Amino acid sequence: MSAKDRYRAFCRTAPDLPVFAQDWYLDACCTGGAWDVVLAEEAGQVAAALPYFCKQKGPFRYVTMPPFVKTMGPYVLPEYRGVLKKEHALLQALIEQLPPLAAFRQNFHPLVTNWLPFYWQQYRQTTYYTYRLDNLQDLEGIRSGVNRNIRRNLQKASQQLQVRHDLSPEAFYGINQLSFHRQGLPMPYTWEQFRRHDEALARHQARQLFFAVDAEQRVHSAAYLIWDQHTAYYHLAGDDPELRESGSGILLIWEAIRYASEQLGLRCFDFEGSMLPAIERIRVQFGATQTPYFFVHKTPSRWFQLLELLRR
Repeated sequence: MSAKDRYRAFCRTAPDLPVFAQDWYLDACCTGGAWDVVLAEEAGQVAAALPYFCKQKGPFRYVTMPPFVKTMGPYVLPEYRGVLKKEHALLQALIEQLPPLAAFRQNFHPLVTNWLPFYWQQYRQTTYYTYRLDNLQDLEGIRSGVNRNIRRNLQKASQQLQVRHDLSPEAFYGINQLSFHRQGLPMPYTWEQFRRHDEALARHQARQLFFAVDAEQRVHSAAYLIWDQHTAYYHLAGDDPELRESGSGILLIWEAIRYASEQLGLRCFDFEGSMLPAIERIRVQFGATQTPYFFVHKTPSRWFQLLELLRR
């Protein structure tokens, strides 16, 4: 049995494997390259795994993040986390099995708090932050912790707008595009990439669409929520630039939080960032806790490093 086949079986039993590391999710998202995995065992059973996405640029093979995949990194079974001697050995075994690479660049999931074996192998790390609500069972407590201005905007938006789930993925993609156009940014993924991603999530009952719609049936904002066994992720969003002052984006954030708590019964809501000051401020105003995650990287090939500098 290949490592990928073993990993597919492992995904069925790993108790808190993030959605971004699920085999079916990687199948749908890893376009323009291919994903693979290395495994480490304990007592003949898989105890840790490191999925990775490889791309090719000329003669250079390198690991990077695929579209729609916020975090990857090593996954270690809960019983081995924090047992440093064992955890270090498992992580070291994963690192040793990686193929020769021009570069390695991955965002590790917040579950990963120990990157020391990577440091020992000359990898480097930058700390990024996401924002999380870890007490979704206490929805009233979350509501009371929301900033007063946010609560006022929520009330105003809820009086003007209806939240719907029955519009199409095409409608979401169109609103999502408007946000990138407003900022003068290229769309980072094609409709075909988004369609594959959406179909996989829908097939596994791991996503919900949210639309804020007014009485004239105009869509002000749209949001895309995904989840795994423990966490909901505020994955994608968009606003109509001409209608974004209605507070619709704030309304959809709250409705996504409420959905994750009341409909899904999850314990954690992850905003998936951001490091941008204006977005960070909104996350904090919802009472979310700043949570670090690691960007771990290494570029053994100086020629590849030079190529990247020239491209910039």
